[in-house]
Amino acid sequence: MKNNKIALFVSFIVLVGFPILFLFISMYTGQWGYLAWSIPPSFIAGFTGLMITLKQIKKERYRA
Repeated sequence: MKNNKIALFVSFIVLVGFPILFLFISMYTGQWGYLAWSIPPSFIAGFTGLMITLKQIKKERYRA
């Protein structure tokens, strides 16, 4: 159960935190390509991790 919470946290960090980090980098440098190129991989990785983690949490709830 603890590993699922960690995986859920990491998925949210990748899904939301990375684009925010690159937003600040883009604002600082003035080059918006950093933000534009960070959104698709962050979304794919974060959403995939989120779906797998939620599926695993559902499996564990039905087992218990």
